[in-house]
Amino acid sequence: MKSVWNGSIGFGLVNIPVRVYLATHDIEPPLHSLCKNGHRIVYKRWCPVENREVSWQELKKGFELSADKYVVLEKEDLEKIRIPSTKTIEVKEFVEAGQLDPIYIDRSYYVVPDKNGERAYALFFSVLAMLNKLAIGTFTMNDKEHVVALRAYQKGLLMQTLHYNEEIMPIEDLAELKNLPKPEKKELELAQLLVQKLSKESLNMAQFADSYAEALRNLIKAKASGKEYVVEAAKEVKAAKSLIDSLTESLK
Repeated sequence: MKSVWNGSIGFGLVNIPVRVYLATHDIEPPLHSLCKNGHRIVYKRWCPVENREVSWQELKKGFELSADKYVVLEKEDLEKIRIPSTKTIEVKEFVEAGQLDPIYIDRSYYVVPDKNGERAYALFFSVLAMLNKLAIGTFTMNDKEHVVALRAYQKGLLMQTLHYNEEIMPIEDLAELKNLPKPEKKELELAQLLVQKLSKESLNMAQFADSYAEALRNLIKAKASGKEYVVEAAKEVKAAKSLIDSLTESLK
């Protein structure tokens, strides 16, 4: 596995050399667009006004002010606001692990010690685990500054990039949530019983699989070998007459 970033964690006056790896990856087979005769489609940079293909060298960035009216940003303009690459994950503060709302989490990365950083890394990991703390900091990757959370995870550190507060859409803006009905007492009792019946002591994510990705792989395998892919008919579920009927039948 190839690292996506290397630098250090700045923890007070302590400097911890680290390497960063992606913690997740897509398992769905990549599909390409083809023409009806099976040839792969090529997308061109096309100017509909001048009716011609545009080269990479001609491309510029622009912000749309109104229909077909743009503020054109030259490469020199964007260079002026480019974030300097510091090669340091600068820890700003520590908070209780439960303080981070999951909605802020964007992407996860594994952070491992680089050469000569093992001892300081092990200390940092152990302290976070013992105190159940998150280290909140900032770092720059691909010319963009990220807010991150570092946490002790299994045998090492997990770094999660976070959304900025202004990127979160307020749930209060959703009209559908403003006049929700109050659940009836019987509905609450049955719902609690159903939740208790389906509750487990611990979450085991290994029991879940991406059924679409698996079906897509099987479909590709069948088509590649000239076989027909057979799909099992889905079982029809009868709709219950009421919410209480649904809960009652579910408990049975």
